[in-house]
Amino acid sequence: MPISAEYLYEFLEEKADLYNRPGFIETDPVSIPRQFSKKEDIEISAFLAATIAWGQRPTIIKNANQLIKWMDNSPHDFILNAGSRELERFKKFKHRTFNGTDCVYFLKSLRHIYKKHGGMERAFSPSPIPPPIGEVPIAKQDEIKTAIANFRQVFFDLPHPTRTGKHVSNPADGSAAKRINLFLKWMVRKDKRGVDFGLWSRISPSVLQCPLDIHSGRVARKLGLLQRKQNDWKAVEELTAKLRQFDPKDPVKYDFALFGLGVFEKLVRPA
Repeated sequence: MPISAEYLYEFLEEKADLYNRPGFIETDPVSIPRQFSKKEDIEISAFLAATIAWGQRPTIIKNANQLIKWMDNSPHDFILNAGSRELERFKKFKHRTFNGTDCVYFLKSLRHIYKKHGGMERAFSPSPIPPPIGEVPIAKQDEIKTAIANFRQVFFDLPHPTRTGKHVSNPADGSAAKRINLFLKWMVRKDKRGVDFGLWSRISPSVLQCPLDIHSGRVARKLGLLQRKQNDWKAVEELTAKLRQFDPKDPVKYDFALFGLGVFEKLVRPA
């Protein structure tokens, strides 16, 4: 029996409110950037935590904390000033398929972005040449896809191993780009609930796309929010468009509901 739109709206609002709370931070990768108050420290630690945000959550948090420790608990200062000797320690890092070679390149690329491109926020632009900070925010839904693709181009501007390219997804190639969408959610959403940071002003929350993984995809299909079978960019757009009907200004707040229903309440069990 189909779920009515009114009931589904109330259900999603209730679950989003339940899980969008600081009490759930401890067991979530967002706990990594929550250790910091400086904007650049938050951005760097959040980006690295989101990059390795697949697999078992305790392992994600453990490995992300190891990265922070190796950066002397001061990510921005480390990124700007670390020499070859300091970077050497990261060659032994490994999280699933993200290895030391990938990690060292990520740190070098982040340095390049802060020194040559004005920081992470400016690197996400719908234009190949980022406009000055302070211009009208990205407010068109199709611009966020281009902004992610342009960020990826900037990120891999330096010579890099071919294998490392797979660790920053490109929605232009059809990828769901779950980890980039998660990072953007953390940086952009503003609701003062103590989970997402709302640090960036150049991207409107209304254009964010919902982070889609195997758990949220199963829940979304169970609730009739998603028909597409593959977890790809078209599915991301389909799901977010549905969520935007419930809240056009902040559609990805319902990611809290989908995540909580999948991870904590086990609404849908694997086949």
